[in-house]
Amino acid sequence: MTDNKRKLLISGVLVALAVGLLIPIYMVPTWWVSLEAPNYPEEAFPDGVRIIFHVNGVFNGCEKIEKVEIQEDEALDCVHEMDTINHYVGMYPIASGGPVELFFSVFLFGLVAVMLLGWIFVKPLIRTIVMSVGFAVLIVWMGLAWYGEGGLKYHNAKYLEGRITVLGEDVEDDEETMTAAEALIARLKASLAESEATEEEVADEADAADLSDKEKSIRYLENAYISYNNRKSTPGEEWRGSGSQLVPWHYEKSLGRYFRDSDALSPMVSKMTTAGNFVFWFVTVIAVLILIVARKPRGIINWALICIPITLPVLFVIEYVAWLWWYGHNMSSMGAFTLKAFMPTAFGQGKVAQFTTNSYPDVGFWLMVLFSVLLVAAALLRRQTTARESE
Repeated sequence: MTDNKRKLLISGVLVALAVGLLIPIYMVPTWWVSLEAPNYPEEAFPDGVRIIFHVNGVFNGCEKIEKVEIQEDEALDCVHEMDTINHYVGMYPIASGGPVELFFSVFLFGLVAVMLLGWIFVKPLIRTIVMSVGFAVLIVWMGLAWYGEGGLKYHNAKYLEGRITVLGEDVEDDEETMTAAEALIARLKASLAESEATEEEVADEADAADLSDKEKSIRYLENAYISYNNRKSTPGEEWRGSGSQLVPWHYEKSLGRYFRDSDALSPMVSKMTTAGNFVFWFVTVIAVLILIVARKPRGIINWALICIPITLPVLFVIEYVAWLWWYGHNMSSMGAFTLKAFMPTAFGQGKVAQFTTNSYPDVGFWLMVLFSVLLVAAALLRRQTTARESE
C-alpha cells in the first residue's frame, strides 16, 4: 500500500468515526444551566434549579432527593420551576426557544452525515451514488415528518419526550388557562371519570398500556392539542400529527402559558410557521446543490463537505447565545416586575437579582469538539495526499 493510499484510508476511518459520534451527540446532554438562590437550599437543591439542553430538546436536570428530612415521590420538575421564576420578570417559557431548530436538528445531522460519507469516497461514481441515496432518503424522511399526516411517528422518541417535558402540562397548568367555571367543570369531569369509567375508557387505557414510548408521546400531544384547540374561541384545524402542525401550535401554547396576549403572540407564531417551511425547503435545496456540484472530489466545494461540519461546536454556541439574547431582549410587558433588557449568562457564573446563574458545557459539547478534531485530522491527511498528487 502506498503512503497516499494509507493516508486516504486513515482519513476515511477518522471521518467514519466522526459520523458515528453524531448519534451520541444528538442523544446526550450538551449544555446545562442552573439557578441558585437562598430560597433553594442546597439540602433540597444540591445543583440549584437545573435544566439540561440536548440538541433535540430541554430536559429536567433535577434529581430525586432521598434524605430522611426530605420526602419526594419523584424529582422536582425544574424546567417548570425555572419557567415559573422567569415569568415574573416577563421572560417567555423555555419551550419558546428554538422550536424549528429542535425539530429539524435530526435532519440537519443527517445532512451532515451524508456530506461526510460523500467526502470519504474519492471515486466520482461511488460518491454520487452514496450522496444520491443518502439525500433522497433524507428528503423523503424529512418531508413525511414535516408535512405528512401522522408525520410525528417518523421523528425520534427523545424529541417528542422533550416537547412534553417543556410543555409542563398538568391539571394545575390547565386550570391556569381556564376560567373559574371551566376549571370547576374540568374537576367535576375528572371526578366522574375516576368513579364511573366506561368500558370504552377502560379499553382505551388498556390499549395505551401496550403502546411504545413514542406512541404514548404522540397520543399525549394529540390530546393536549385537542384540549387546547377546544378552548379557543375559533378552533383551528383537526389534528394531523405532522411537524408543520405541532411546531406552531406548541410554540403558541408555550408563549401563552403565562402571557395571553394574542396581539403580541400571533405575529411570532406566524413567523415561526414561515421559518419552519423555509428550513424544510432550504435543506432540500442545499442537498440537491451539494449533489450537483460535489460529485467530483476536487475543488473548494469538495472541501466544504468537511469544513462546514468542522464548525459544529461553533454553530451550536452561536445558536445557544442567540436564543439567550432573544430571551433577555424579548420580554413580555405582562411580567410582575419590570427588568431592563439583558444578556443572560452564556458561559460561567453570573448574577441576576438575588439569583446566581450557572451555564456550562456538558458531555455532548465535548463530543462535538472531539468530532471536529477528528475531521480536522482527516482533512489534513487528505490535504497531504492532494499536495503530493499535484507535485
